[in-house]
Amino acid sequence: MGTDYVLTKIDGQVGLATLNRPEVLNALSIDLMDQLIAGLERFDNDPHVHVMVIAGSERAFAAGADIGEMATASVVDMYRRNNLARWLRIKAVRKPIIAAVSGYALGGGCELAMHCDMIVASESAVFGQPEINIGVMPGAGGTQRLTRAIGKFKAMEVILNGRFLSAKEAFNAGLVTRVVPQEQFLSEAIRLAHEISKRPPMALQLAKEAINAVDEMALSAGLEYERKLFYSLFATEDQKEGMKAFIEKRKPTYKGS
Repeated sequence: MGTDYVLTKIDGQVGLATLNRPEVLNALSIDLMDQLIAGLERFDNDPHVHVMVIAGSERAFAAGADIGEMATASVVDMYRRNNLARWLRIKAVRKPIIAAVSGYALGGGCELAMHCDMIVASESAVFGQPEINIGVMPGAGGTQRLTRAIGKFKAMEVILNGRFLSAKEAFNAGLVTRVVPQEQFLSEAIRLAHEISKRPPMALQLAKEAINAVDEMALSAGLEYERKLFYSLFATEDQKEGMKAFIEKRKPTYKGS
């Protein structure tokens, strides 16, 4: 029997994936990443799951990559392993993902949180990209996503000087969706996921797709892309139900079709 480095369960229309390497602060080993991706892809392909949550423990969301797996690697080793390609599979998940972050979210842990669509952080959460302190730099999107989230000059300090951001600083900089007391970080993330899961599933997925396109497109191209996605939703039964319910002054019943 293998070790369960990620625990998954479904609560109504919400899929929960909990990182489970507490002895090393949820360091993102290859096995953990493979299990996490498999869990997210199962949720993504399950029509009953509308929103996902990735959580760590109160002490650590994830304190970084598993350095022991890379410490003696050569350039050729890193190219052959191509471990960073795994992150593209997280990016390809269509349904909304909420990160429930408490304690350390550092290096790959910060990058994992930034691969999510919203971040609910406890007051004890700490974000950072300290790779510079071990002779490298972020490699799973940290330089790109953090800069887009908090701006060039603050990102330069965090990445070049290995400085950590408190939950409050991260919220004020635009990295975090909301900050809550430590004992509420997971329940609040799950509550938010349940709230969002009540919305029409296809509209959720296409709205996520449009928002993520902001980083890839010029404004004119982005506006055209948004229009096409907007028009396409008029082929769904949920659009008809949503507008009919609005006119009839009742709650809609969405079926994801």
